Amino acid sequence: MFTSVLMIEQPLSATDVDFVTGLHDEEMSFVVLMQPRGAEDRLLRAIDDVALGELEQAVHEADEPEGEAALRPAALALEHSLRLLRGAGSEAVGQIIDDHPLDLLRSVVEQTHADEVIVLTAPHLVEEFFHRDWASRARHKVGVPVLKLYAHADADEERSAADVE
Repeated sequence: MFTSVLMIEQPLSATDVDFVTGLHDEEMSFVVLMQPRGAEDRLLRAIDDVALGELEQAVHEADEPEGEAALRPAALALEHSLRLLRGAGSEAVGQIIDDHPLDLLRSVVEQTHADEVIVLTAPHLVEEFFHRDWASRARHKVGVPVLKLYAHADADEERSAADVE
């Protein structure tokens, strides 16, 4: 069985699940690490929104739950993602990242003997430019290949995931 550690920051869409489960021609097992939103990321998210032309989203960044308030939505997003992965025939477990995501990532890779890390994220132009994004930093922390993919947003799924929250 091929084991992937999957780092996410939003619920997986059906397109995301099809993509990650189709990467290899063997049975897959996933350990999903969900990063809740943090107040320290608000400015970077707003800059990314502006750079991507999503001005409406940039204006509403302050309305997004952060810190303790973000834990419940993150847990719901994680459960939604695990259900989709299991529904696609993969084994899947997960946890919320409390602190130090890259230290946890290294530990999970070592404990599970993972074959790869997949960082599935929205574009973060500022962090990527300075190589401070998860994938760039993870490549220096784990001893397995790190694949960076951009998350897909299926409009119908966004609405249904929001309804769950």
